[in-house]
Amino acid sequence: MPTLDVAADLLALLRDTDTETRADTQLEALTLAVAADLPVLLWGEPGIGKTAALNQLAEALDLPLTTVIASVHEPSDFSGLPVVGADPAVQGVPMAPPDWAVRLVRAGRGLLFLDELSTAPPAVQAALLRLVLERRVGALHLPPGVRIVAAANPRSSAADGWELSAPLANRFVHLQWTYEHDVVVRGLGGVWPRAELPRLDPAGLPGAVAHARRAVCGLLSARPALVHKLPGGETRRGGAWPSPRSWEMTLRLIAFATAAGTSREVLSLLVRGTVGDGPGLELLAALDRMDLPDPEDLLQDPAAAVLPERGDLRQAVLDAVVAAVRRHPARPRWDAAWALLARAAETGAPDLVVVPAATLAALRDHDWEVPVDIERISGAVALSQRAEREAAQGAAHAGAR
Repeated sequence: MPTLDVAADLLALLRDTDTETRADTQLEALTLAVAADLPVLLWGEPGIGKTAALNQLAEALDLPLTTVIASVHEPSDFSGLPVVGADPAVQGVPMAPPDWAVRLVRAGRGLLFLDELSTAPPAVQAALLRLVLERRVGALHLPPGVRIVAAANPRSSAADGWELSAPLANRFVHLQWTYEHDVVVRGLGGVWPRAELPRLDPAGLPGAVAHARRAVCGLLSARPALVHKLPGGETRRGGAWPSPRSWEMTLRLIAFATAAGTSREVLSLLVRGTVGDGPGLELLAALDRMDLPDPEDLLQDPAAAVLPERGDLRQAVLDAVVAAVRRHPARPRWDAAWALLARAAETGAPDLVVVPAATLAALRDHDWEVPVDIERISGAVALSQRAEREAAQGAAHAGAR
C-alpha cells in the first residue's frame, strides 16, 4: 500500500472522534443565541478552538457550514459587484452576490461563519453591516434558515488587527471564548462536548415573552440613561454596549432562556455579552427582584412568609417590607414587619435585620406599644452593633501604629 494511503488511514483515525452531552456554559450560550437567530461574535486568543467549535456546532445541528474569511475579501464581496445589463438606464445596475451567498440561498439553510473579523479593515466592516443586520448580500436576501456566527481575536493578538466599529459591534452578541482544561483533555482523548439546541417549552412561550418584556421595560423605565449609552473609548465601542437594538436582542435572549429553563450562568453570559457588563448586571439584579415575594403579601401573613436564602435577596425583601410600612404606616403593619424581621433573624444571618430594624423603629408612633418581636431580635442587633464598634476601634488602633 502506498505510503500516502497509509498516512490517509491514520489521519482518518485521528479525525474519528465522538461527542457526549455534558455541561458547557459557553457552548450552551452559543447554541441558545443561534436558536434565537441572533448574530454571535466569539472573542478568543488564536488557537483556542473557535473554528473547531463552529465546525462541531454545524455538524451537530446538521447545517451546512460556509466559512468566509472577512479579512481577505473586498467590500464588494459583501455589498455585491455591479453588473451592467443591456439597458441600465431602464433596468438599473444589479449588484451580483458572491458564490457562497448563492449556495446558501439554494440550500435554504446553513451556518455562515465570518472568521477573522478583527482583521477586516474598516471598509469591509462597513460592507458587513447590511449582511449582519438585514441578511442581504448584494441583491440576495439570505433565507431565515441561515444563522450567522463570527470569530475574532483581540487586537493585541490579531495579525494587523483593527478595532471593531461601533455600528458593527452593536449588531452582535459578544461571547468570550475560553478553554477548559478538562474539556480539552477529554476532547483530545476523542470525546468532545455535544452542541444541542435548547428545548423550548411550547406551553411557556407566552409567559416567557411577558417575563422578558417586563424585565427589560421595568429596568429601562427606572434607568432611562441605559437605553442608549455609547462608550467613550474606541476599544469599548468594539464590544457590547446598550442601545435600543441591543436591548431588543437582550429581550429576545431572556425570552428564549426563560422558555428553555436556562441556568443563570448562561443567561449572564448572554445578557452581558449584548448590552455590556454594567447594564447587564443591573438587568440580572432586576430579574432577581422580579422573583421576590410581594411585601404586601408578607405583611398580610408574616408567620407563613418564605424568605429567600440568598443574603442579598433576603436583604432586598426586608428593605421592601420596611419601605411598604413607611408608605402606609399603621400599627398592624408595623407589628407584622417586626414579626418578619424576627423570622429573618432566626432563619438566616441576624446582621441582615440590623438596618431594617433601625429604620422600622424610627417609624414608631408615640402611642404604639413595643411589640414582643423586638425582644427576639434585640440581641442580634446589639451583637452586630458591638461588632461594628470593635471593628472601628481595631481600625483606629491599626492606623495609629
